[in-house]
Amino acid sequence: MKIAIGSDHAGFDYKETIKQFLHQLGHDVQDFGTHSRESVDYPVYIRPVAEAVARGDFERGIVLGGSGNGEAIVANKVRGIRCGLCWNVESAILNRQHNDANMLSLGQRMMSSETALEIVEVWLVTQFEGGRHIKRIQQIE
Repeated sequence: MKIAIGSDHAGFDYKETIKQFLHQLGHDVQDFGTHSRESVDYPVYIRPVAEAVARGDFERGIVLGGSGNGEAIVANKVRGIRCGLCWNVESAILNRQHNDANMLSLGQRMMSSETALEIVEVWLVTQFEGGRHIKRIQQIE
């Protein structure tokens, strides 16, 4: 799967860990930055990830910050993006099953790195249920 990833300084460490994990799983990953822990403005790095996913250049996108809230907000400003902020495995499953999310937002300050990797793994393999959720997704658009 082609996956775009990006973070601000507060999500940098987990971004690097997740990027390595995705490569180990055989995914094609492009890192949109940031490339250090130096303080940056998150929209500069998150919006390009969302735009690339919306264009269809990537199948999915993952964005990270301290809480993940701002990153999800920025991503969802891009038409065609459904980015969910997930905090545990259950929220990640529902993010895909019910919302057909094409982007995932995570907060490095909100969870362990092990939990973040579990969320990413389940989010990537969980399928959209369709059915009654299709109408709801169409209403978003």
